[in-house]
Amino acid sequence: MSKIQSLRGMSDLLPEQSALWQYLEDKILSVLQSYGYREIRFPILESTELFKRSIGEVTDIVEKEMYTFADRNGESVTLRPEGTAGCVRASEQNGLLYNQIQRLWYRGPMFRYERPQKGRLRQFHQFGAEVFGLQGPDIDAELLIMTARLWRELGISEHLTLQLNSLGTAACRATFREALVVYLSGHRDQLDADSQRRLDTNPLRILDSKSPQTQEILSGAPTLDDFLDTQSQAHFAQLCALLDAAGVAYEINHKLVRGLDYYGKTVFEWVTDALGAQGTVCAGGRYDGLVEQLGGKPTPAIGFGLGEERLALLLDAVGAVPDSVGRHLDAYLVAVGDVSEAALLISEKLRTECPQLRLQNHCGGGSFKNQLKKADRSGADIALIVGEDEAQSGKVTIKYLRQHQEQVTLSIDEAVALLKAG
Repeated sequence: MSKIQSLRGMSDLLPEQSALWQYLEDKILSVLQSYGYREIRFPILESTELFKRSIGEVTDIVEKEMYTFADRNGESVTLRPEGTAGCVRASEQNGLLYNQIQRLWYRGPMFRYERPQKGRLRQFHQFGAEVFGLQGPDIDAELLIMTARLWRELGISEHLTLQLNSLGTAACRATFREALVVYLSGHRDQLDADSQRRLDTNPLRILDSKSPQTQEILSGAPTLDDFLDTQSQAHFAQLCALLDAAGVAYEINHKLVRGLDYYGKTVFEWVTDALGAQGTVCAGGRYDGLVEQLGGKPTPAIGFGLGEERLALLLDAVGAVPDSVGRHLDAYLVAVGDVSEAALLISEKLRTECPQLRLQNHCGGGSFKNQLKKADRSGADIALIVGEDEAQSGKVTIKYLRQHQEQVTLSIDEAVALLKAG
């Protein structure tokens, strides 16, 4: 009988990898909480209509990438391809938005049917942060300053660049779209196939085409910044001034549009050249019209999504993973002879007195020599040895596995004091 394999593009996270993810998630949570963000959780499965109305029916995500199917009642449901729409739906449904300011975060798996490659999976994991009820550029700046702080905490600031743009209002984009379509229609035959299709459906997405020939044509196209209204220009100028004051470097990229229809005014991407083609690690922007679009009252909003897989790859690629990550044990308890009961009680006493101690008991018997080999292979700093002498006297022998230091036999209280001292 053949073995069952995981689905293509849906990867397992093994114990050797999970330590890095735990380190990464702890850092992200620490920064989010330091800015007053609170967690929200919402379902992985939502009504398909939610994503059609929010992301846009002519986007690549809705047209080609969503995991959509009919449930047993015949209703169309979709595994969430991104987090913002679900966060808005949950917040509005539960009365969190009207006349309120919310700073929220979430994490979990997202799903898109794409060609799997390094840094791009069909099930991937994101952290998201969303802010509702604030319309000024100060919250845009705070969000970007917060992500810059996270990069510093992770030691990867020098490997990330902030790209920034303003999409203006819906009216600005409509006027720009008309001018762009007129210009590109004169070059239709020279555009790549995807751009030819988008010219009739979602022409703004042509701006981030990967085709060199299409980019060459775009070099002479009108740019969105020439169509921004006064309010959008002022918002963007104030945002840039705040980032300058905070020392957050950025590049203005007038071709940055993002792939979701709900964005307006500020959009941004944190990108790296250390991961090849999949260089976007964190991205987001303003979506002031989305809450109303989904049935709520007008509510200004901004947020971002941060890809855990890509961030983990980046940390590894640039050597920013601390040596302590991956070491999951402090001590390994070796039980020699008929002392299983004493060893169990001693280990529980140590765990109670030293809550941060990562201690694993040897189980299954075996010779003293073999147990010590397992203790060494565990990666623990020390072996705690309980033999018949220790069991009778209520003591434990500490053998250092990573340092040239004499082993010592101590009372349990003395051992506790030593372990607490580190």
